[in-house]
Amino acid sequence: MSAGTDMAHFSYIVSLLERAKVTIKNIERELICPACKELFTHPLILPCQHSICHKCVKEILFTLEDSFTDAGSESSNQSSPRIRMHSPSMDRIDRISRSGRKRNSLTSRTTMFPCPGCQHDIDLGERGISGLFRNLTLETIVERYRQAARAATAIMCDFCKPPAQESTKSCMDCSASYCNECFKVYHPWGTVKAQHEYVGPTTNFRPKILMCPEHEMERVNMYCEICRRPVCHLCKLGGSHANHRVTTMSTAYKTLKEKLSKDIEYLISKESQVKSQISQLGLLVKETECNGERAKEEASQNFDKLFEVLQEKRSVALRAIEASKNLRLEKLQTQIEEYQGLLENNGLVGYAQEVLKETDQSCFVQTARQLHVRIQKATESLRSFRPAAETSFQDFVMDIARQEEILGDLSFYSNGLDVPEINEEKSKIYNRAVISWENPGKADSADIYVLEYRKLNKDEESATWQEVEVCRKSKVISDLDTNSSYIFRVRGYKGSICSAWSKEVIFHTPPAPVFSFLFDNKCGYNNEHLFLNPRRSSVESRAGFPLLLGAERIQVGCYTTLDYIIGDTGIAKGKHFWAFRVEAHSYLVKVGVASSTKIQEWLHSPRDVTSPRYEQDSGHDSGSEDTCFESSQPFTMVTLGMRSFFIPKAPAAPKDSASRILPMPSCIGVCLDYEKGKVGFYDADHMKCLYERQVDCSGVMYPAFALMGGSGIHLEEPIVANCLEYQDDI
Repeated sequence: MSAGTDMAHFSYIVSLLERAKVTIKNIERELICPACKELFTHPLILPCQHSICHKCVKEILFTLEDSFTDAGSESSNQSSPRIRMHSPSMDRIDRISRSGRKRNSLTSRTTMFPCPGCQHDIDLGERGISGLFRNLTLETIVERYRQAARAATAIMCDFCKPPAQESTKSCMDCSASYCNECFKVYHPWGTVKAQHEYVGPTTNFRPKILMCPEHEMERVNMYCEICRRPVCHLCKLGGSHANHRVTTMSTAYKTLKEKLSKDIEYLISKESQVKSQISQLGLLVKETECNGERAKEEASQNFDKLFEVLQEKRSVALRAIEASKNLRLEKLQTQIEEYQGLLENNGLVGYAQEVLKETDQSCFVQTARQLHVRIQKATESLRSFRPAAETSFQDFVMDIARQEEILGDLSFYSNGLDVPEINEEKSKIYNRAVISWENPGKADSADIYVLEYRKLNKDEESATWQEVEVCRKSKVISDLDTNSSYIFRVRGYKGSICSAWSKEVIFHTPPAPVFSFLFDNKCGYNNEHLFLNPRRSSVESRAGFPLLLGAERIQVGCYTTLDYIIGDTGIAKGKHFWAFRVEAHSYLVKVGVASSTKIQEWLHSPRDVTSPRYEQDSGHDSGSEDTCFESSQPFTMVTLGMRSFFIPKAPAAPKDSASRILPMPSCIGVCLDYEKGKVGFYDADHMKCLYERQVDCSGVMYPAFALMGGSGIHLEEPIVANCLEYQDDI
């Protein structure tokens, strides 16, 4: 694709935008770098199709190298570091741009780059920044935007006699600007200069030529339909695109131009519809505001009614308590007065003493009879003292627990709204937690859901619930503690109505931070027997002609070897966990860890493949030979196959072979504690340890796998908050 053709294409798109009366200001947000939040400067296109400034890529890689140096291998189980802009030395930046970060000593160099646009780690390959294309079209658009922002300073013709006229064209070949008259003079019709490429007035005359990153002296002239990127003829002849489906650049240009033109014309034709929908949304905004105010007013009125009822109940309760208090005080006061009368020289005692002074017998009897009755009552009162009234007001204590519960659930609960159910099969916890739920009933589903979760802790049974508002029926939760249990519940809201809480579900987090890696296709990888998917996240071992040919050569029997493959990232310290799934039809799979101190020796030493003593799974069951083999190999593994999990023989293991066979979990986890020298194998669905043993961690440890026959292993993919979407250009 020539530069002139490309610019004509760009001019066509610009003309469509101008016809739609779209100002350059409206596309400003498309011209901002997601890293530095400024206009793009020399943007590069990442494999995920997002663009980022060239300087920002270098600065982010510089930050990553510092983080990797400080944290060692532990960085592999941490989330990608967020962007911290530095001012690194230029020699350091240039060195990073020329090479990628080395993931381990046994594999080729590669660069993992955290894209600021999609928040995913992108593999830049061995060439790093050098393998990225410039986004020349975006550069041109940014330059046009800059010129529009500097509209007050017009670009003047370089050839006019004073006073110079404002230029209308700029020649990319002459690197000069012209007015209409001067352009005709210096580019006369019928000459070579008439064929020069011209654009609108600009000060950016840098050549717009795409060169192949792998073959720097070759221009790209073809398009790889498999990789969706421009390539040169050397890439097709003997490079990495030799077996790919490749088309001419003109065909790719025509196809993409037609699609893009149709899409733009469709958008322009729907301008009136978009305006109508914008007006409709404006009305909905006003309606929402009115309905919101009305709902607030209704809620306020309802609470006022509740306040009135409570105020009335409060007044009745206070009046009853006050009346009871006054009655009791009156009785107690009367009792106090009676007892005060029993004191000497006071009241009844004093009166009785005066009566005793009476000498006339008939008068004394007449008065003393009634007085004696009163004295007897007072004496009995002294013998059995009892207050005339209770001091406690327990009769007036109200039990408001039920009312508190009702008021606490005053979320306008309705039986017409489904109670959501957490789907335990779709939910899982790995590096993060993804919780999914569904509405099993036929009632109206909710508009918004509230997901609550808390950590189960024996010491803190009343831990606080953490609340998350969700618009969909799933949510990714981060920042969960490792080796912990969490309880989850969810409820739905529709307007002012809410459902009841779902049944609480408990999930267990991995015993250690999740360790991220891919299968290594460089170190000891047997591509005749093993097949990797393009992402290097799955490996298969297929029993076919190689196995039959091996049987033909060995007449006495067929003792085949296991095909080993390791992870592309090693562990030098810390505690790490990873999980994978084994195909149910797998015949024989071994999983575990491998030591770097013996891997090279193991993979390059000659081995007798015809001897049954070499094959550890051949059935040759000599204890001394097992010990010798165990000490010589660098792998520490357990065996899986035929839907079973086999616990290795050991002094502490059961002697009965049947008791050493467990059902194979759907997801198997491995936990390596480097400092303690322990490796454990888990049922990753329930985070239950099935088997644990000691391991020599004298060197760098790698995840290790071995397959034989028809087998397959799929690495558990980390849970991400957003799905990475690649645009289908063509």
